[in-house]
Amino acid sequence: MCGIAGVFDLKGRREVSRELLERMAYVQRHRGPDETGSHFEPGLALAHRRLSVIDLETGQQPLFNEDGSVVVVFNGEIYNFRALIAELQAAGHVFHSRSDTEVIVHGWEEWGEDCVSHFRGMFAFALWDRGKQTFFLARDRLGVKPLFYARLEDDTVIFGSELKALLAHPGFRREIDPECVEDYFALGYVPEPRTIFKGAKKLSPGHTLCLRRGQSAPEPVQYWDVHFTLDNPISFEDACGELITRLREAVRLRMVADVPLGAFLSGGVDSGAVVAAMAHLSPDPVNTCSIGFDDPTFNESAYAARVAQRYRTRHYSGLVACDDFSLIDELAWLYDEPYADSSAIPTYRVSQLARRHVTVALSGDGGDESLAGYRRHRLHRNEERMRALLPLGLRQPLFGLLGRIYPKADWAPQSLRAKTTFEALARDSVDAYLHSVSVMRAEQRRQLFSNSFRTGLAGYTAAEVFHRHAAQAGTDDPLALIQYLDLKTYLVGDINTKVDRAAMAHSLEVRAPLMDQELVQWFASLPSHFKLRGAEGKFLFKRSLEPYLSRETLYRPKMGFAVPLARWFRGPLQDRVRQALLGERLADTGWFNPRYLRHMVDDHQSGIKDYSASIWSVLMFEAFLRNLEGGKIERLAEEAPMQGEVLPC
Repeated sequence: MCGIAGVFDLKGRREVSRELLERMAYVQRHRGPDETGSHFEPGLALAHRRLSVIDLETGQQPLFNEDGSVVVVFNGEIYNFRALIAELQAAGHVFHSRSDTEVIVHGWEEWGEDCVSHFRGMFAFALWDRGKQTFFLARDRLGVKPLFYARLEDDTVIFGSELKALLAHPGFRREIDPECVEDYFALGYVPEPRTIFKGAKKLSPGHTLCLRRGQSAPEPVQYWDVHFTLDNPISFEDACGELITRLREAVRLRMVADVPLGAFLSGGVDSGAVVAAMAHLSPDPVNTCSIGFDDPTFNESAYAARVAQRYRTRHYSGLVACDDFSLIDELAWLYDEPYADSSAIPTYRVSQLARRHVTVALSGDGGDESLAGYRRHRLHRNEERMRALLPLGLRQPLFGLLGRIYPKADWAPQSLRAKTTFEALARDSVDAYLHSVSVMRAEQRRQLFSNSFRTGLAGYTAAEVFHRHAAQAGTDDPLALIQYLDLKTYLVGDINTKVDRAAMAHSLEVRAPLMDQELVQWFASLPSHFKLRGAEGKFLFKRSLEPYLSRETLYRPKMGFAVPLARWFRGPLQDRVRQALLGERLADTGWFNPRYLRHMVDDHQSGIKDYSASIWSVLMFEAFLRNLEGGKIERLAEEAPMQGEVLPC
């Protein structure tokens, strides 16, 4: 796991400043504390910060082919690298290391742009082929590893593992994109391929970008997508057996490392399944790490301990105070963009704990998206059945009226909280799903933004993100459609972003077996009733795991990695909330309605209504602005050692 950065001159062969490249790499030094490397030639500069995981002695980067004409910097892991080495050696390629990185340069020589189709893993890399004068960027299929890039006004392309690398370049313009502000307050993150800045993009998962010197820059090309065929004829009983076989294979591939390895263990189904598979495959006790909270309402550590005891793991647990809100400013620095998933706090803490004992940790991320594990999946399916009974032309006025007049009863039993359901029934399927997952829904965003900001959006709404993906889903199955949307939006923009930044802040590599491309596609071939049956999500997964995990682990209600925001904002953070939401920084943007901000703060702190999720999203946006203005990037970049100096970890 590493940090990469670089500069490519599209027009010619202008020299790249060594000092500039070292600054772009240095601001990401947390991603690679072990070694640093760089490569320069006219019109090109590549930098690499290494976290050594495989081939500790000879896996340094940048890494070259036999004659030095092809060079790569790479972040991630190619899990099938041993099989690829054998295949490429049989084709005549000569390897000089045992590193998975080297299969990229030889794969490029053998297969060209299609090399990515041969790689099974998580990756983001930049490759230069001098003979073809070609610069190639690639990102893995499910967006586990990040890759940012920008084309500057002088026709140079800059890239990095984090936006920090781009922000360290003096030619990068920090102009915020208003449409991405709308996206952020709807979703809690800025979805691919855009970033909060107009001039920068994320390379979308499953895409490559091939640039040739002297030619106009093309658009990225998609090389992979998940296809929800739902046509696998396998029986349910056979699918249970095959699932375990496929899970173990995905886990086995991710257990290759030359450094200490372990797993996150939350006490839930997904992490328990991964640990069970690891225990089956390992002759030694598995290292497991979990975080508990001092408030039992948010504490799953006892369930994690039971799984650890069953599999006799070497278990490490930590306790976090429920008033652990000291990370707000640190999170703004880590994520570079506004990011509003508060579970980043415990994720940061469990990564911090894990890094004391291991360098690589396996996680259970990705299971809910592929196997319909979220409560919203069940609710959406039920709503779809009701939507099918009435055409949209009748549903919109009827349920739209009910949604407007029905009170939002957060305090009431679940069966009486009908307002959201009425609002969803008044929409089409895609808009309804966006409505259900939004941090701040459309009407609330309308009140949040100033009149001038809404005018500037010119009718744009975050719904366009979902409709764009829905048009490519290739399925009309209600459950499969929203699973596809989750894989394209929430999994990448929220889950993978959260884990990558929180873990890499501690130089910890996280691998997710349930995001194995072949496993994900196999899940997508199964009929929807295997995944969601009655009120039970992940039905096939849980049935398959009954011999390996207790019924309590498998069937207890999902808890999640929550933090007590509502209490924080009425207690220890109430002054911070007032200063941030009602202060000059947000007011000076001209983007927000100060009366609505005050309404949210007053109603929440008086206990009239729970606005905690909305307040957190605004609080983190204000922290993003403060971080951007604070000059930390500039100060850190100035600390970058010059050539020949010792690079600190």
